[in-house]
Amino acid sequence: MTAIPVVPAHPGLPIAGSDERFPIRRAYCVGRNYGDHAREMGADPDREPPFFFSKPTDAVYAIDEGLPLDDVEPGHVPYPPVTSQLHHEVELVVAIGVGGKDISPGTALGHVWGYALGLDLTRRDIQDVAKQMRRPWDMAKGFDASGPISAIVPAAQIGHPETGRIYLEVNGELRQQGDLADQIWSVPEVIAALSQTITLKPGDLIFTGTPAGIAALAQGDVVTAGIDGVGTATFTVA
Repeated sequence: MTAIPVVPAHPGLPIAGSDERFPIRRAYCVGRNYGDHAREMGADPDREPPFFFSKPTDAVYAIDEGLPLDDVEPGHVPYPPVTSQLHHEVELVVAIGVGGKDISPGTALGHVWGYALGLDLTRRDIQDVAKQMRRPWDMAKGFDASGPISAIVPAAQIGHPETGRIYLEVNGELRQQGDLADQIWSVPEVIAALSQTITLKPGDLIFTGTPAGIAALAQGDVVTAGIDGVGTATFTVA
């Protein structure tokens, strides 16, 4: 009998100001959660309930640490194959610390351990074809290194941000800018809605949507993103 392959466990994410790690279980994303972004994607934000998709756990990694097993250097994000339209989407990420199902919006924040800045990188050309052919989005959203993220900041330190600037610059040019208050569905409402579809558990991450201004990245681009009160991140597209 041949040897069973050894699959390394996900190392988890760094926690700001700590040597400990935040373990990752699953990564979920809510689509079109800012009205201006929904409109630029051709949707009606006033009529659409929240919908979700997911990324593989190992697609999420710390920007400042890179991906040693995949030869991704710290501060770099690799340009993926099979696309000419790699789009940036800067997002607030929620880290779940207490699981549950059928969670109410009124109690949802009690399930949050912390927050981070993340990017839902997207192969837009592949997604457009999938939409036209009514196929799944998996290869457009869940490719390798498609979820770079900052260190997790405990909610015990920063509270639960409801307002604050969220932005992204490419080579010093402002591309995306909005406010967390612009979200169609608030963080408690997103958690409540998702928990009616699946049972949330500790270690789950939720990417909460992006403001308008998505656009293509090229190799060599320097990206700086930030969320007031949560953090900033800078990386080069390799």
